[in-house]
Amino acid sequence: MTAMAVTAPKAAHVGMFRLYRAELRWIFRRPRTLVVLGLLAIIPAVIGTALAIGRATNNGPGNGGEALLTSATGNALALPIAALMVSLNLMLPLTSAMSAGDALAGELTHGTLRGWLLAPVSRGRLLAVKALGVATFTLASTVLMAIVGVITGLVMNGTGGLFTLSGTTLSFPQAMGNVALAAVWVTLQLWAIGAVALAISACTEHPMLVVVSVLAGTIVFTVLLLLSAVDWLHPFLLPRSWDSLVDVLRDPIPSAGLTEGAVRALCYIVIGLSLAYARLSTRDG
Repeated sequence: MTAMAVTAPKAAHVGMFRLYRAELRWIFRRPRTLVVLGLLAIIPAVIGTALAIGRATNNGPGNGGEALLTSATGNALALPIAALMVSLNLMLPLTSAMSAGDALAGELTHGTLRGWLLAPVSRGRLLAVKALGVATFTLASTVLMAIVGVITGLVMNGTGGLFTLSGTTLSFPQAMGNVALAAVWVTLQLWAIGAVALAISACTEHPMLVVVSVLAGTIVFTVLLLLSAVDWLHPFLLPRSWDSLVDVLRDPIPSAGLTEGAVRALCYIVIGLSLAYARLSTRDG
């Protein structure tokens, strides 16, 4: 009698796009995701309304953020940039941290991450899908704020109020190009925060710990940037170039600060994802 070899069926290979699509469905079906997007959407409208109400009291040019908000009073181009810049100091980083915390620590808490690990999905592909999900959510958040800011600015000032801080007037396509550049640059900064948050999320089972860590890090970095005694550390701090976002409102656009911030963000992305992968590849479950 001839013995018959019994071979175990091969596990079906799940395509990357299918995993990514499933991740997006999981992200954008969460009620808190929709709530956060709604809150972000009303920020430019609230800023625009507040500026319109207090327009008569804005007598001085101001400095830094004040100058940007003052210019947004009668400038449809400045309002979306001002909304992004204000939110970049706290709200948007927390949004990115929340998404990264849910991606790994949150699923580990609810037991759904084990299903990923038992399925034919490698740790590297798992991290890639989660990182793409966080990146897509942060991009959607930034683009949503930019769109609402543009609409609010146009309603307040019309298409005639599209001028830069240099005094030049831009056409509508040129102004939208500047807003798109600002949205992409802010998104890159959020990807850097998300990468670091993913590294923290891979080391804990508590999503709130990820959010608190990013909040604490943002505050500490901001304080360190104010201390001249540690100016040698400033080039390594991610928020160092965030004030350069206002350069998008100049004509021509100075590239030094924006480029420096983009390169720094890319370094944070590489380091953060490397740490997250190192942790995922060594953990048991």
